[in-house]
Amino acid sequence: MQAMRLPIFSWLYQRVMAWSRHPRAPWFLGGLSFMESSFFPIPPDVMLAPMSLARPDKAVWFATITTVTSVLGGLFGYFIGALAFDWIADWLTASRYWGPYETAQSWFLQWGFWAVLVAGFSPIPYKVFTIAAGVAGLPLVPFVLASLLGRGGRFYLVALLMRWGGPAMESWLFRWVERLGWATVVLLAVAIGVRAWAF
Repeated sequence: MQAMRLPIFSWLYQRVMAWSRHPRAPWFLGGLSFMESSFFPIPPDVMLAPMSLARPDKAVWFATITTVTSVLGGLFGYFIGALAFDWIADWLTASRYWGPYETAQSWFLQWGFWAVLVAGFSPIPYKVFTIAAGVAGLPLVPFVLASLLGRGGRFYLVALLMRWGGPAMESWLFRWVERLGWATVVLLAVAIGVRAWAF
């Protein structure tokens, strides 16, 4: 009962951390990864990191589960955007995701495939880009490929860092993940800009 008095996101975070220690944690990890890609606010890293730390021999397997189910969740978000956007438009407009959604739409006009790849790797809400990709009609194959590269790059990096660095790396990663994510966004944006200028 005491946990329920916490702010909703703090309570959700505590629940996710508890799930990471459950015997069926890989199933929870897959479910969380799927949901986060289309509507859930808690990123799967918060389960992936402690699970990889506890079982370093299975870190790559956990990253694979996270990547595959996250991309499947991204497809669900894509089809929400493509087929049912009118049903969620009012909610999205009133939510804190409206600003990122508008950003996603403008990025698609400029970068398309690269926008999904950047969102998949970075702290930018990936769910916003999956829905926006469906609304924009981004071709499905590039969407899936960009999602696999972006999501896989992020989740395998987290899992392998946990296997290599242990508890000290977990603490460091959660202190610096936002800065690292945004630094990646900036570097990718510069690389895309240089490529566009050169060609």
